[in-house]
Formats: sequence, C-alpha cells, structure tokens
Amino acid sequence: MTTAAIRPDDWNFPLLLHVLGAMVLVGGLVAVVSGLVIAWRRDEAQTLLTRLAFRTLLFVVLPSYLLMRITAQWVASREKLDDADLAWISIGYIVTDAGAVILLLSLILGYLGVRRARSEGGGGRGLFRALTVLSSILLVALLVAMWAMTTKPI
Repeated sequence: MTTAAIRPDDWNFPLLLHVLGAMVLVGGLVAVVSGLVIAWRRDEAQTLLTRLAFRTLLFVVLPSYLLMRITAQWVASREKLDDADLAWISIGYIVTDAGAVILLLSLILGYLGVRRARSEGGGGRGLFRALTVLSSILLVALLVAMWAMTTKPI
C-alpha cells in the first residue's frame, strides 16, 4: 500500500503546490543555464540571452523557489514532520537553505552583469560565467534533493 493511498485529502493541495513549485524551479533553472551556456558561444545573441536568463531567474526561478519552500514547510507541518529526523527531509532543507543563498548571489550577479552589459555595450562576461556556474550548482543540488524526496532513503 502506498503512502498516497492513506494520506488525508486535505494534504493534497499543499503537496501539489510544493511539487509544482519544484518542477517550475528546475525548469526555470534549466532555461537559465541553457541560455547562459549558449550566450558563451554566440557573441551576436549574448546580450539578448543574458538578459533573458536574468529575467527568467528573477520572474520564474525566484517565485517558484518561494512557492516550493513555503509549501514544503506547510506540508511538513501538516504531516507532523517538523521535528522528524529523516534523511530525505534533512537533504531537502539543506539544499533549499543553501539554495536560497546561491539564488540570492545569482540574482545579484545577474543584475550587475545586465547593468554592466548595458553600460559597456557587451561587458559583464565574467559575471555571467559566474552566474552560469552558480545556477548549475543550484540545479544539480535541486536534482539531488528531488532524488531524495522521491526515493526517501532511510
């Protein structure tokens, strides 16, 4: 018998929002990383792609992160898992707490890079490369957390 079959129905909506936030977050990060990597190789589209990556980070990744994190806490409190010492919950909290710092740094780097590119006419390459690395680290960490959430090791 699966856990979903015995979960009360009033937990489904927060869990749906949590999963939706996580999926949009990962999809947004894939778009950001893809756009930035392509911008490394194409000089003619660099400004457009880096601006698009920053806007995706700001308008897709940040809200979906907030949705995922807030609803994760909501689900944990509904299921009385706030004080549970489970590895998959610990992994989720570690990744999302560290992810908040990485996301904040990424937003700052992206803002500075877009601003520098606008003022210098194509500058800010180093900032966007750092943004690519940070976004890639966050993406990999979130995939590890998703693995932990779905397999629930120990």
